[in-house]
Amino acid sequence: MKNAWGALADDTRRAILFLLKNRPHTAGEISDQFSLSPATVSHHLAVLKGCGLVKCERRAQTLIYSLEREKLRALSKELARLY
Repeated sequence: MKNAWGALADDTRRAILFLLKNRPHTAGEISDQFSLSPATVSHHLAVLKGCGLVKCERRAQTLIYSLEREKLRALSKELARLY
């Protein structure tokens, strides 16, 4: 979970997770929500995917990202233990 905590330290990555909370989004839809280059958004998505917070499904040439809810639940439980 160490990598996930590091990923959550970044404001943009947290914003991406909040965006994905409502529904899956394509990489383009996510990129459109930020004033960052598509390459920068792609990097953030790769970090989130690499630590297991999001998953990616390919449909033809389109990448669709969604939350990995089990990993987020585990992080939430770990954080709750601190209280």
